[in-house]
Amino acid sequence: MPTEVEDFCETIEDCYEFTLSYAAKGMAASESSDLGRQLREKLTRAADAMRGLEAGCATLVETQRVMPAEKYQPFFTVLARDAQNSIAAVELVLAQPVIGPQLIDNLNASIHLRALLTDLFLVTEILSARQTKPAAAR
Repeated sequence: MPTEVEDFCETIEDCYEFTLSYAAKGMAASESSDLGRQLREKLTRAADAMRGLEAGCATLVETQRVMPAEKYQPFFTVLARDAQNSIAAVELVLAQPVIGPQLIDNLNASIHLRALLTDLFLVTEILSARQTKPAAAR
C-alpha cells in the first residue's frame, strides 16, 4: 500500500516527466489551451505535494517506528528547504500567462528542482528497501 509520501513523490515525478515531454514539443501553451491547463494542473499538484513532504516524512517515521528516528530529522530539514526552493520556482512559472518550452527547460534544469528530485529518489529508495524487510528489522 503506497504511503502519503510515496504519493507525493509520484505526483512530483509525474509532473517532471510531463514537463520534459512538454518542453520537447517546442510549443508554448497559453492558460486557455488544453495543454496549458494540463501543464498548470500538473505544476500546481506538484507544488502542493512539495508542501506536504516534510510533514509526511516525519509522520511516516513516527507511525512506522523507524529507528534511529533522530537520524532522519536533519534530512527532513534539507528536504523541506529543497521543497520550498522548488515551490518558489514552480510558482514563478505558474505566474506567467504563457509558459513556453524554454521556460520549462529552465525550470527542469533548476538546481533547486534537481536537488529535490534527488532527495525524492533517496527517500523512495529507502522506503522501498524498508518495505521489503521484515518488521523486526526496521
